Amino acid sequence: MLEEYLSRSEGKTLEFKENTRGLQAIVKTVAAFANSSGGTIIIGVKDRTKDIVGITNALEEEEKLANVISDSIFPLLIPDIEIHSFRNKELLVLNIPHVAGPYYIKSEGPEKGVYVRFGSTNRKAESETISSLKLFATNKTYDELPCSKGVLDQSQIQTAFGWVNKYPTEKTYEMLGIYSNHNGNICPSIGGVLLFSMNRVKLFPDSLIRCARFKGSNKEKIIDQTEIFVPLPFVISEVIAFIEKNTRKEGKIGPIFREDVGEYPPFAIREALTNALLHSDYSMTGCHIQIAIFDDRIEFTNPGGLPFGQTIQKALQGFSRLRNRVIGRVFKELNLIEQWGSGLQRILAVCERQGLQKPLIEEMNNQFKLTLYSTRIAVAKKHPWEFLLIEQLKNKGSITPKGAADLWNITTRAARGRLKKMVEEGIIHRIASSEKDPKAIFILSKGA
Repeated sequence: MLEEYLSRSEGKTLEFKENTRGLQAIVKTVAAFANSSGGTIIIGVKDRTKDIVGITNALEEEEKLANVISDSIFPLLIPDIEIHSFRNKELLVLNIPHVAGPYYIKSEGPEKGVYVRFGSTNRKAESETISSLKLFATNKTYDELPCSKGVLDQSQIQTAFGWVNKYPTEKTYEMLGIYSNHNGNICPSIGGVLLFSMNRVKLFPDSLIRCARFKGSNKEKIIDQTEIFVPLPFVISEVIAFIEKNTRKEGKIGPIFREDVGEYPPFAIREALTNALLHSDYSMTGCHIQIAIFDDRIEFTNPGGLPFGQTIQKALQGFSRLRNRVIGRVFKELNLIEQWGSGLQRILAVCERQGLQKPLIEEMNNQFKLTLYSTRIAVAKKHPWEFLLIEQLKNKGSITPKGAADLWNITTRAARGRLKKMVEEGIIHRIASSEKDPKAIFILSKGA
């Protein structure tokens, strides 16, 4: 497990610390991990070089950390702290779970002492984020809350459900959460308004969708643009029409007819768009869904990073955590989505099958961006000796240069050259206690 951590860079769920001198910084990271998606802190490893320096008096350091965390964070948070021996050095490993909070630094108070994790940094949570954390603790999503000023358009509901030959009843509305109980009165939920109200943008000004086609690869010159205000189930067809209008088509001759094929897989476009609609944080102000088309790519950006408890790694493994349950239920009922939690995996798979550059998935501050590329790439072929090493690492976990030399039946010097090439290509990762460590070992890179 330590080898796997050491093969990664610091990020949303991982941080390295050389020692425990910066206790307050460690405490803030613990609180930020708990509020965001959980995480691991490894003490005894340099954060920049990942040189393994170890710690002295591990038992004393463990007790000191446990006491400081207990005294500094509210509500009470007890991380799992373990002492691990690795390459003759002792390391402290703190595993912090994601738990409903919000957790805050006592000395800073509940309004200014809440921290969340963005990338590899801890940041003070804004009031909107604190409200979302409190809502998360009640096991409710924002779109399940009542909207007393909302009025649903019954004709839009009937039209949408007519697509799948369904006729919703009051029981259907209750099951899907389109309506909500507000002080004993039944009124539309926020999700219901976003889905089926013609005045949703009046009530939620930032719920509009902006689409733009730019010339070239930057945002200097706009060729075409539009703003979409229709209820969410009807957004999909309008956005797809805009994308088709502003992207190229290539004619392919089939056995009988000529077929026009778009430069982007239709499935990938649809999944990227529905992902943005499902996971947008509609409580945020000053930010909205944006579809930006360039000569070489399309960027789908939605407000809100990943939902609390979610990471890109989990999402790619099929772990689903809906930010908007009402919208998700209705989209599932209308067959606008097929399988829970598989969208990102399937986007990557379809782009790979069509020989396209791998889509880029990014979480940036309070936004999530998915980029599809039109660039076709040639798949680099691996040498037989690379496959041999990969299989060895899958079975054994790690290998030394001497072990690789024996495996390949070459000299150790030649093996080091091959290993260096595979490190540069991102296939394997080197673990060492220093830059010139003669006892370095190599492990398979994550995702290789």
